[in-house]
Amino acid sequence: MVSPRLLTLLLLTQVFGQAQRMTQDALLMQYIERRIILLEERLEKCNQDMNKNVREFRDFRKEIMFRLDGLSIYKTEFKNEMEVMGSRIGRMEKDIDYLEAQQPTQPCVEIDDKLAEAEIQQEQKRRAKFRTTSDCDNMLTSFKSLKIVKKAGKAQGSWIKDPVRDFHKIYFFSGTSGKSFVEFVGIRAFMDSTGRQAPKRVTLPLAWQGTGHVVHNGFLYFHSNGTLNQIIKYDIRNGTVSDRMLLNGAGRIPAYQLTPGTFIDLALDEQGLWAIHAEPENSGDGTIVLTKLDQGNLAVEHTWDTSCTSKGAEAAFMLCGTLYVVYNTHFGSRSHVQCIYDVVDTVTSADLPALYFPKRYGKHSMIHYNPRERQLYAWDDGYQTIYKLNTKKKLQEPPSFK
Repeated sequence: MVSPRLLTLLLLTQVFGQAQRMTQDALLMQYIERRIILLEERLEKCNQDMNKNVREFRDFRKEIMFRLDGLSIYKTEFKNEMEVMGSRIGRMEKDIDYLEAQQPTQPCVEIDDKLAEAEIQQEQKRRAKFRTTSDCDNMLTSFKSLKIVKKAGKAQGSWIKDPVRDFHKIYFFSGTSGKSFVEFVGIRAFMDSTGRQAPKRVTLPLAWQGTGHVVHNGFLYFHSNGTLNQIIKYDIRNGTVSDRMLLNGAGRIPAYQLTPGTFIDLALDEQGLWAIHAEPENSGDGTIVLTKLDQGNLAVEHTWDTSCTSKGAEAAFMLCGTLYVVYNTHFGSRSHVQCIYDVVDTVTSADLPALYFPKRYGKHSMIHYNPRERQLYAWDDGYQTIYKLNTKKKLQEPPSFK
C-alpha cells in the first residue's frame, strides 16, 4: 500500500512538469510571434522601398522622354543645318570651278621654238584629219533633264544601245564581269516588269570585264576578262568573235579611280569608236589617255595624252570628238564635268561652264553617249538613267601657226 507522502510527491512532480512544459510552450510562442513581427516589418520596409523605386523609375522615365524629345528637336535642327551647309558647299564648288576656269594654271616648260613649231604643225595636221571625218561641231553646255528609267541589276553595270543597227534594242550588263548579257527588244520591254516580253540572254565565247562595253553596227566591243588590254569585237547576230586587238599601255591601272573595275572604257560618238584608259604617273595618280580606233579592223588611228587625271574620276564620255571626264568623291557627292579634251583643240577646259549633273543617288559606274539620240545613258548605283543635253556650236578655231 502506497503511502500518502509518496502520492503527494508524485502529484507535485507531475504538476511541476506540466507547468514547465507550459512555460516552454509560452516562450516558443513568444519567439515565433517576435519573428513574425520582424518579418512583417521587413516586408513593410521592402514594400516601401519598392514603392520608392517605382516612383524614382517613373520620374527617371519622364526625364528620359523629355530629353529624347529635346534630342529629336536637335536632330531636326542639325539635319536642316547640314542641308543648308550642303547647298552652300555646292555653290562654293561652282564658284571655285568658275574661278579655276577663269585663271587656268600654265605649265612652265622650256622648249626649242623651231621644234615646238614643228610639233604643233604636225599635231594640227593630225587634228585636221579628224575635222574632216565628221561635221559635228557641238559642245555640251548643260544637262537638260534626268530620267530614271529603272532600277535593276547590281550596283555597277552598263546598259547601252546600238546607234546604227537595231537601234531600238537595249543591251544590259549587270556587274563588272560576266560571260553573258541580256538583250531587250526596246525600252518598253526593258521597263516592263510583268514578263510579257521576255528578254533574250546571250552567252559569249569570252567573258567581259568592266563597264566600258559598246555596241556599234551589230558588233559588241568589250575588254576581255582575265587579259591586261585585249579588246574583243563580237558579232551579235552570228555569235562569233570577228576581231581582237591589244591596246598598248592600257590595263595597268583603272581608267577612273572611283570605278576600279573598269580598266578600258570604250566610247562612241559622231566620229566612231574610242578607247579611254589611264597610264600611271610617278605620283601614283593616272593620266587619262584617249585612242581613236577603226571600228572595222580595230586599228589604232591616233592616241592623245590628255591633260585630265584619273584621280577622283568616276566615268567619261565622248561627244563630237571631245572627251568629257566626270569627277566625284569616294562618298558620293554631286558628279560634275571638270576636265575636257578636244582632239581638234577647238575648246578647252577653260571654255567649260560649271557642268553639274542633276541630283542623283551616288556615283556613276558608266556614262555613254548615244550619237543617234544625242543623250547620255548612265548607270547610277543600280539605277538606269538617261540625261538629255543642251549643246551649242564650238568656239572658233584658234589661229594656226604658219
